[in-house]
Parts: sequence; C-alpha cells; structure tokens
Amino acid sequence: MNAVPIVVGVGPGTERRTALAWAADEAQRRRLPLKLVHAQGEPLPGSSQERGLPSWQRWREEAHATGNAVLDDALAFVEKRCPGVATATLLAEGDPAWVLAEQSHDATLVVVGSRQSGAARELFSSTAVSLPLSARSACPVVVLREDEHTTQQPPYFVVGVDGSADSAAAVDFAFDEAELRGVNLRALYVWHTPLLGVLDENAALHECRRVLAETTAGRTAARPGVELHHEVLEGHPVQELSRAAEHARGLVVGTRGHGGFRGMLLGSVSQGVLHHANCPVLLVPHRRHQ
Repeated sequence: MNAVPIVVGVGPGTERRTALAWAADEAQRRRLPLKLVHAQGEPLPGSSQERGLPSWQRWREEAHATGNAVLDDALAFVEKRCPGVATATLLAEGDPAWVLAEQSHDATLVVVGSRQSGAARELFSSTAVSLPLSARSACPVVVLREDEHTTQQPPYFVVGVDGSADSAAAVDFAFDEAELRGVNLRALYVWHTPLLGVLDENAALHECRRVLAETTAGRTAARPGVELHHEVLEGHPVQELSRAAEHARGLVVGTRGHGGFRGMLLGSVSQGVLHHANCPVLLVPHRRHQ
C-alpha cells in the first residue's frame, strides 16, 4: 500500500515558507511523502480591464508559468531542507480552499500558512483558505502563523477536550504528535460557566474532571513515552486554550465538538484559536467526510 502523503499549500512569498518547512519536517518525521499544491483562482474582474486584462488563454498561460515557478522554488526548498523526503507537485486551477479540501481525501495532513500581520483580515479575506478548508477537510488541517517554537522546558503540546467524539479524535492525534516529537502533552478541559450559573459548581467541576479523565484514559498505556498532564480551567475556551498554548509546540482541537464547552460549539473555538494562538494550530475532524 502506498504511503498517504502530507499535502501542503504553497504560494509566493516568504510567509509561506513557515508552512512549507513545517510540512517538510513532519513528512520526514513520519516517513511520508510530501505533496506540494499550488492552486490558482480566477482573475478578478473590474478596474484591471482598464489596464488591458489579458484574455483567458493568456491569463492561463501566465498563471501556469507563475505557478510552476512557485512549485519549482518550493521543491528546491524542500530538497535542501529534507533531502530524503519523496516529493510531488500539483498545479491546479480553482479556489485554493476547494482544491486543498479535495486533496484532503487522500492525505494524512493538509498544511497551510497564514500571514502573521493582519491575521484576522487574512482569515476572512476572499483569498483565505484556513476557515473554509478546516470546515471541509477530510483529514487534520495544520495552520501556521509563525514557526514552531519552544520557549519553556520541557516542551509540550496542548489539546482541548470537551467530551465529544471530535475532541477524542483530537486527543488521539495530539498523542501521536507528542510521541513523534518526544514532548509532554497537556490535556485541557475549559469550563465555561453558563450565563445563568449552575446549582452546584463543585459537582460541575467534578464532572469536568471525570470527562477529561475518561477521554484520555488508556492512551498513556499505548504511548508510555508521553507524559500527560490533566488540567481543568475556568474561563472562555478560546482565551484559555490560546493562553495555555502560548509557549507550546502546537495546539490541537477538534473541529465540530459541542460537549463540555457549555453550549459553545467547538467549531467556534477552533475558529477562535486560529486568531489568537501564536503556535501551530492543528484542527482534527472526527471522521472523514464522504
């Protein structure tokens, strides 16, 4: 059986090197092939016509030439950084989020970058891919705003737990990543108090701890090299997860959970941490979409 590749979206500009470097390192770490994908959307109509907008055929030829140059440059970068990684390239026409979502059905991971400056505008702009891709992807999506870094010892990953099937899948994935890197894992349940409060706060916190323990149960036995820490925090999930992951190697969350975050869809949490987390964000779906 052929190894299922890691797919990385590549584009022009040095801000895309962060995602490309992470994906290449991950492919080397997992001993998987790497697929470099450059997707080109349609030319924008409007004022550019005054400057003589090229015909569709001319636009396609120019776009293909530019895209091939981007892929060649990315390929050279990967070969220099991780010379043992098997690589392939794909130049595609279409919306980048749609192209990468299609690629996700035959991928282990899809990796994309997000500009450091103006991150909110980037995520919600017409050219953004992070949010629509994470909503449609059949495999985990990794979004990088900056390089993976470690500013505290020992290094660790953070995973958000809410008791849903999605967060259980996120925990499995987080254990894999922690084991691959030889780092610790912090499993966090963030308790968001309802607006109307609760009758018994102690009982609610006990339930949070129970769900957290059950979600992570048995996984340390399968991965004895991963040191696991349980934590129940009170506050807003996006803020607390982002703060906890400030010095982490990565933050792992599910994409569609709606369990212990007390009425807050984990999907909204995954979107929120894309704006606030300073480390790589790894978004894990519960199951592959058909």
